[in-house]
Amino acid sequence: MRNVYPAFFTKTNDKVLVEVPDLDILTEGNDMNDAIDMARDAIELKCVSLEDDKEEIPNPSNIKDLNINNGTFADEGETVVSFVDVDSTEYRKKIDTRTVRRNVALPSWLNYEAEQAGVNVSRILQEALMNTLKLERRI
Repeated sequence: MRNVYPAFFTKTNDKVLVEVPDLDILTEGNDMNDAIDMARDAIELKCVSLEDDKEEIPNPSNIKDLNINNGTFADEGETVVSFVDVDSTEYRKKIDTRTVRRNVALPSWLNYEAEQAGVNVSRILQEALMNTLKLERRI
């Protein structure tokens, strides 16, 4: 599911507070970029959870119907409304921890040495990919 939700972004002295009124979400970020990322992640997680629970996902409000003065953080600083785009299908792929099979080509001699040493080639490949991509294990 792809959609665009309006969100209130309130700049304080040291944070950006975020409210997504359509989904009852409150979060924050260190700056505007971080706040948008946090909002996107929270919206996608909420939508995926609602989908999994077979609950209806609320439609985004019309931005004209929103009043920033009614926001949870209205008294905390200057508030602006912006849109946050979400894609729950992509989010599912990102958080999915199932293993998948991949065919990997190795020279026969290297495969032989790995088997003789009892090396788990899949584990080493995972670690090498995470190191190369600068990622941490999710499981």
